[in-house]
Amino acid sequence: MRVSTPVRFLTLSALAAASLFALTALPQARAVEAPQLVQKDGRYALMVEGRPFLVLGGQIHNSSAWPSELPQVWQSMAALHANTVEAPVYWEQFEAQPGHFDYTNVDQIVEGARAHDLHVVILWFGTWKNGNMHYVPDWVKSDTKRFPRTIRPDGEPIDVLSPMSRNTLEADKAAFVTLMKHLKQIDGEKHTVILIQVENESGNIGSVRDNSADSNKEFAGAVPADLLAASHKTAGTWSQVFGAEADEIFQAYHQAKYINEIAAAGKAEFAIPYYINCWITYPVAQLSQRQIDDPGIGYPSGGPVQKLVGLWRTLAPSIDMIGPDIYADDPQFYRDTVKAYHLANNPLWIPETGRDDSYAKYFFYALGDGALGFSPFGVDQSGWNILGDQPWKAHGNNFALIAPMSREIADLEFKGKVKTAVEEQGQTAQEVDFGGWQATVAYGFPQPDGRRAPGTKDAHGAALVAQLGPDEFLVTGIDASVSFHLPGKLPWIRSQILSAEQGNYENGVWKPLRLWNGDETDRGLCFYQKPEVVRVKLGRF
Repeated sequence: MRVSTPVRFLTLSALAAASLFALTALPQARAVEAPQLVQKDGRYALMVEGRPFLVLGGQIHNSSAWPSELPQVWQSMAALHANTVEAPVYWEQFEAQPGHFDYTNVDQIVEGARAHDLHVVILWFGTWKNGNMHYVPDWVKSDTKRFPRTIRPDGEPIDVLSPMSRNTLEADKAAFVTLMKHLKQIDGEKHTVILIQVENESGNIGSVRDNSADSNKEFAGAVPADLLAASHKTAGTWSQVFGAEADEIFQAYHQAKYINEIAAAGKAEFAIPYYINCWITYPVAQLSQRQIDDPGIGYPSGGPVQKLVGLWRTLAPSIDMIGPDIYADDPQFYRDTVKAYHLANNPLWIPETGRDDSYAKYFFYALGDGALGFSPFGVDQSGWNILGDQPWKAHGNNFALIAPMSREIADLEFKGKVKTAVEEQGQTAQEVDFGGWQATVAYGFPQPDGRRAPGTKDAHGAALVAQLGPDEFLVTGIDASVSFHLPGKLPWIRSQILSAEQGNYENGVWKPLRLWNGDETDRGLCFYQKPEVVRVKLGRF
């Protein structure tokens, strides 16, 4: 007994120590760093898991964020080679009865995205969706006294809620805050959700502003001091200060304050980047849905359209960025719109654009301008699309090309090292300037010796060139060739390719597959339809 007792004691102590060691040796689950926007040297990055992230997004149809539709959504995201799904949460589903919340849809979106290795952008369809109120619950729609509608100048109400109503603001805010609390609960450590969109294409379709008695009384009074400061105007009534644009700016002011309050309340619960999207203004010749380019008719009045995006950024500081929804495939208009929204205080982010192949090349516009992401709309196979039944093969090709190195491209964008070239009608070649080196990008195939590049039939060629070092570049493209040369000299004059490695990135490490030489380099680095990437080292002699 004297022997067995200490032996038993020692054995139990050893087991306890071993168990403690085993527990402490197990890898501890760490919370993922929350997404955030960072700015450096005038450039922005969306940080996900602590590193720059490029959103290769696909926005699903308005009625596809239901459990019955999600299986085909995941299939479509895989076909698109997307890394992020943009999916709506509907106020009418989320709070069908006042104060009673149904988390089914949002839970399945987040859980399904994780299962398919996707991130999520949540789109809140609340007070506004495309300039209307169609996604508010029945109990809001039916109680017009508590939740007043916007009134036209002739006294007729329309199916848009007024931003002047405190009741409506509080109801939307309460639902949104509840959603954000729930997202923090289910996603506060994993951060599958990386962005929140507050409302959708907010504003009025049917009236420039609310013309209720209370609104008209305020409109006849003095412009608030904060708006005067933001717009650099002197005091006066709305009409005196803003003239013909007074009604639209009145709506924009109250709309911006309304949405900013909702965003601020949500961010207090779930602190990740929040943005709003915008139904932009179009030249009359490009309007497809409406024939008059007037606020309340051609586009929702009060939204952060091109001329108001700067004012909105000041009035709604809790919104981290404003993204344009671009549905015109005119190259100059697309470039102008990108320029209008890429401001010193507003990162470039394309939350919606056309899904058909003609929009695919604008992905390279966006990359060349430092965009945080790019997302065609309606890319799931629901069998319905407001834009018709256009194919979106080209978007999938683009994403397949960039996806394996999207982290590297995002990091290079943040450092200002990415340049792109995009083919335009009648322009079969372009120059890309890196200072000590230049690159001639020529479009179309074949490109015979000594002859001008033929271009492509629909001007869809594009190339991406990123500088890795003084004489080293990462190069890829679609139906394009890239020839490096010294400034003012032809290729091969006092310059040469030292090596051209085709390869890809795996977990941040470059993995060479083969060397290009001979026919693959003598006429420039040629890229056709296959997703190929080359890392090239150049030399001088």
